[in-house]
Amino acid sequence: MGVLEILKERGFIEKQTHESELGAYLSQSGATCYIGFDPTADSLHIGHLIPIMSLAHMQRCGHRPIALVGGGTGMIGDPSGKTEMRQMMTFKTIGANVDGIKRQLSRFIDFEQGAILANNADWLAELAYIPFLRDIGRHFSINRMIKAESYRQRIESEEGLSFIEFNYMLLQSYDFFKLFDTYDCRLQMGGSDQWGNIVSGIDLVRKKRQKTVFGITFPLITKSDGSKMGKSASGAVWLDPLKTSPYAYYQFWINTDDRDVARFLSLFTFLPMPEIKALEQVSGADLNGAKAVLAFEATALAHGQQAAKEAHAAAEAAFGTRKIPHAMLPSSRIRREKMVGAESTLPTTRIAMREITDGIPAYQLFLRAGLTNSAGEARRLIGQNGAYINEERVSAFDLMVSPLFIKNGEMILRAGKKRYHRIEIDT
Repeated sequence: MGVLEILKERGFIEKQTHESELGAYLSQSGATCYIGFDPTADSLHIGHLIPIMSLAHMQRCGHRPIALVGGGTGMIGDPSGKTEMRQMMTFKTIGANVDGIKRQLSRFIDFEQGAILANNADWLAELAYIPFLRDIGRHFSINRMIKAESYRQRIESEEGLSFIEFNYMLLQSYDFFKLFDTYDCRLQMGGSDQWGNIVSGIDLVRKKRQKTVFGITFPLITKSDGSKMGKSASGAVWLDPLKTSPYAYYQFWINTDDRDVARFLSLFTFLPMPEIKALEQVSGADLNGAKAVLAFEATALAHGQQAAKEAHAAAEAAFGTRKIPHAMLPSSRIRREKMVGAESTLPTTRIAMREITDGIPAYQLFLRAGLTNSAGEARRLIGQNGAYINEERVSAFDLMVSPLFIKNGEMILRAGKKRYHRIEIDT
């Protein structure tokens, strides 16, 4: 399944441009996409997880994600979704915020394996105003701009829209243009309130370079009770462990409404969809166990496996053990912990990094690990959807397993539901 189909199935996509052309672009490996992150704080929060997870899915499917931090646009502030003008920040504050955001993004996307962190201050801070107006501003229609939802809401508000904020659409469009020129980036993704800005960037690239680029927006994620995703009784749920502890983060997810469990597992974990869909038929204790899976997986992604183990143990000590459904979610890390005990007990094979630099076919890796007795058996295992690497199903027997699959110096192979093997990478 291609990344576009994965994102659609999991509920990430609200709108997209150029449906057939975008599908063709993403059907080839190595496509480049970007999402902008506004450095208004030194930490991201749960409300940022949809764009973060979409970048992670892109990389896991062989594409190149760019996380663009708005060091330049942060000096102005995006008016989208805001009823008043943002507070101005200094370059020093923005720089500190950028550093914090990169640390958190590194938990989800791998900057050492192709992902890029860019800062639009690199090209916006030194722009000459008159040349910018001549080269870029002339391509924008005021009539179209004021019809954009983000501008219209502010124009109709009591505070109104400042001239400095009115420039934001031009600057974001210019970001897309610069990333296209620099990295051949052809896809911008963002929240639903970014649709007007994304379409303007697409138009700018078309007018300046006569090329087609694409856009995707995500739906606004709310809880079933109608409240905003990412908020708790005590305020925002941050990804920074100093602002929201791993235990509090775990508790946020374990308190998920019954109606949201399957949807949040689809959006905020990498567990296979068939296992998640099975939860639509469960209730009671089994559903409570699924919440523990959601909490463990989400916490492990944001804070690491050890922090998730500690938060889970503390929750069990305080509130008792939740039974994990035996027939469901076999790919979850918490299920693996309960099935095989501590990961240190897993049988292990060491492989030198140089051996996988150019890739090893997946079936050979499973044979080498002793999870199958022959190459033919390994091919059948993969063909029957029974082979996993780091809890991601192996889609083809000749899938080339490269350093991109390495997590914390190792890979975890699984054959069927219960047979695990660790591959340690010797550098």
